[in-house]
Amino acid sequence: MRAATVGGLAAAAILAAGCGGGQTKTRTVQSTTTKVEVLQQAGEREGGFDPRGIYERESPGVVTVIATGLSAPGSDNAAGLGSGFVISGEGEIATNAHVVTSGTGAAIRKASTVFVRFADGNQVAAQVKGFDPFADIALLKIDPDGLTLRPLPLGSTKDLHVGAPVAAIGSPFGEEQSLSVGVVSALDRSIQSLTGFDTIGAIQTDAAINHGNSGGPLLDGRGRVLGINAQIQTSTGDGSGVGFAVPADAVRRSLAQLRRTGRARYAYLGVASVAVYPQLANRFDLSVQSGAWIQEVTADGPAQRAHLKAGGDTERFQERAFRTGGDVVTAVQGRPVHAESDLAKALLDYAPGDTVTLDVRRAGQRRQVRVRLGERPLDAPRRG
Repeated sequence: MRAATVGGLAAAAILAAGCGGGQTKTRTVQSTTTKVEVLQQAGEREGGFDPRGIYERESPGVVTVIATGLSAPGSDNAAGLGSGFVISGEGEIATNAHVVTSGTGAAIRKASTVFVRFADGNQVAAQVKGFDPFADIALLKIDPDGLTLRPLPLGSTKDLHVGAPVAAIGSPFGEEQSLSVGVVSALDRSIQSLTGFDTIGAIQTDAAINHGNSGGPLLDGRGRVLGINAQIQTSTGDGSGVGFAVPADAVRRSLAQLRRTGRARYAYLGVASVAVYPQLANRFDLSVQSGAWIQEVTADGPAQRAHLKAGGDTERFQERAFRTGGDVVTAVQGRPVHAESDLAKALLDYAPGDTVTLDVRRAGQRRQVRVRLGERPLDAPRRG
């Protein structure tokens, strides 16, 4: 949402896909018949993809979320609009945290009032039971009395692959109950959260995602929620074929904590690292071809207390500066670290206070380091 800040962002910025108040002109768009036919053919190879059927079955479970009392430049009573979807018959609704909050980091504040509007015209008050700024997820609760609820099932991204057909339902530009279709364009993307830490494992899609789609579901051919639509990448302020959804596995993990305590806690190591690749390893004689090369260690954080070593002198390689001499983490509890996000992914399996063993290479020597994990702060430490 972040309606008050979207208009002033620079070109090629990543924008939250919510939208604020105000009128938006409707314009005629080109027919997507050809695209739908292609997706249907792809879906037939994967067990069926019927956009019309998906919409008829699942759209009753998609809602429009209206939030007021949001902070914005020059106003403490801004309003915004996004999307959400029903997740239980008890009146639970999932959406993005940025749809029902304003601010970032430790300054995040809930909207003073939230309403949920259903496809059948019912509009009811909602309570924000909790929000997770790290995954950009919020849990709302409404009184289900007198309402017909259609919960949408959470799926999984475990077997998801690039090219799989998907559908998005939401309220782009305030146009409620809108359907767009596309494919999974990429997996394991990292997108900005509300805290300075990245949300990892995001799904990239070319299904049209625009302001107002925030919080709505990204669905597979069986109507399962693969993710929550959260951001677009754009140079114009409009959707340009690059949308991102928080993956269902992260959504499930976040909602479980929000149900229990109203907040989400994440394990924290306290390092900044870069992924090792063969040319980098050869240039700096790292003795391993993959891993997370520690560039910085947060002062008085878990890594520093465990005596993990950060990089020191700076040298440039392939037009980038690297701090040399730091440890390379190659595994967490025996789980290998290869890709750039593998270290962060491994820590998602642990809670603050857990102790883990890291496999580390230091100056070519193997060693194991035990670290008692801390709790991730709401504001990411500034890098030096």
